[in-house]
Amino acid sequence: MLSDLRLTEDESPVYRRLADAIAERIAAGTLAVGDRLPPQRDIARALGINVTTVTRALATLQQRGLLEARPGRGTTVAARQAGERPGFVSAPSDESGIIDLSVNRPATSAYLDALAALLPRLPRDPYYASLQDYHPPEGPLWARVAVADWLKAVAGDGDPGRVVLAAGAQHGLDCLLGAVTRQGEVVLADEVTYQGINALCRVHGLDLRGVAMDRGGMRPDAFDAACAQLRPRAVFLVPTLHNPTTITLSEARRHELAAVARRHNVLIIEDDVYRPLADEALPSFASLEPELTVHIGALSKCLAPGLRLGFVIAPRAIAGQVAAALRINCWSISPLTALIGARMIEDGAAARIIEVQKQELRQRQAILSEILGGYDVQSQPSSTHAWLRLPEPWRGAGFARTCLERGVALLPGDAFAVGREPVQHGVRINVGAARSQDDLRTALTTMADLLSAGHLQLPGFV
Repeated sequence: MLSDLRLTEDESPVYRRLADAIAERIAAGTLAVGDRLPPQRDIARALGINVTTVTRALATLQQRGLLEARPGRGTTVAARQAGERPGFVSAPSDESGIIDLSVNRPATSAYLDALAALLPRLPRDPYYASLQDYHPPEGPLWARVAVADWLKAVAGDGDPGRVVLAAGAQHGLDCLLGAVTRQGEVVLADEVTYQGINALCRVHGLDLRGVAMDRGGMRPDAFDAACAQLRPRAVFLVPTLHNPTTITLSEARRHELAAVARRHNVLIIEDDVYRPLADEALPSFASLEPELTVHIGALSKCLAPGLRLGFVIAPRAIAGQVAAALRINCWSISPLTALIGARMIEDGAAARIIEVQKQELRQRQAILSEILGGYDVQSQPSSTHAWLRLPEPWRGAGFARTCLERGVALLPGDAFAVGREPVQHGVRINVGAARSQDDLRTALTTMADLLSAGHLQLPGFV
């Protein structure tokens, strides 16, 4: 199958040349859907390269959607539909020649600069000695006090007893679903939404259903109808700078959705990780319906995902259940992470980092408007991402695949779809992910050229 494979002779990395050679065979049909690749050691031995290089090449092809690896089956050529529906992308690509706009990451090094200044001071911190000890599953009290005070106007009224610290928002969501849902129950969400809730509902055996949206977000009438028909346990909402569409629910829409949830007694899971980046401070669902809402926050989007500090703010009874689930999951989060986050919040470093990030994002959003402003782009001035609705004849997966062939990584709308219903043909553009504004400009110009060329650039066009 790959015994006669020959790599091109050029200056690009070996793993990249190997990935390209395998991709060519898949495109030519020499490797068909479902074909299993030989063991990595056999490939390495046949080509005279090391196993690590083979591993990296196959990982690159998995990221492109051309291969899939499953326990007990090895690595196989992915079916077309699998290749066109990207999985849960959680880290930026380090592939040479690729400008990765598919993952949310900090647009500046402001967090690293603040961390470098903070670390030498930590040994003198009064809580430094406690870093070597076990801590309560909900997290150390001093860190929960810092978070509760920081978000008292948003959720929890400053009560640390309603705060559970987690290793990021995804971890908090996982523990919450494990605590308050039972297998088979229905959870509602926007018809396109954050990928992580899809994955978590599958893991917990929950029935995730999409609710129709308009350009203002989830439609209250559709939410009401879904509640009456499906009797859901919870509704998952991203009310601020929605992922992927960047919609921020208006105050009126928030009140309407909260009223529906109240009428049907549906738990509101408010994933508000982008709130610190928004210019307008709209009322949270936790402030509108404090006994019916669990507020999920994190420092990932506004400071840095590498910090891995999230928080669940809930009614005390639910907070206790979440803490119990977290204890089973990992006992408690790292107190070092909690101390770094707490100190940055309390000494004002977090606020300064957020302002630096917002200034950079505004500049990048201006570049986006300059280059793609003539197309149907939905975004906000300080958003980390934007949503591009594609013109004919483009479709989300095809456009993303063509962009990747030209060195730009994006996520198509299918990656955010709930269920198997058709979704709008769009792509998410993570403006903060580019390593520089120049890289962003290059990537967006590539996209603009493809959009203007239309059918002449469609994959397979002869």
